[in-house]
Amino acid sequence: MTTETPQWFTSSYSENGGQCLEVATNLVASRGVVPVRDSKNPSGPVLDLPAGAFSSFVVSVRTGRFDTDTAAV
Repeated sequence: MTTETPQWFTSSYSENGGQCLEVATNLVASRGVVPVRDSKNPSGPVLDLPAGAFSSFVVSVRTGRFDTDTAAV
């Protein structure tokens, strides 16, 4: 069992008035997950995403898959 704790950070693009997520990528190697939480509620719930799913999500965001003007309905 690992006792490693999440090392939370937000994107350098997250200067939008606090509507941010925090992620902890330091747990990918030991647990295979990327914890995600609401930056406004750091003691609130945490969603542990499988590393592959988080990676796919990031690729989709970067390629514009979720842009409202191009997203498939």
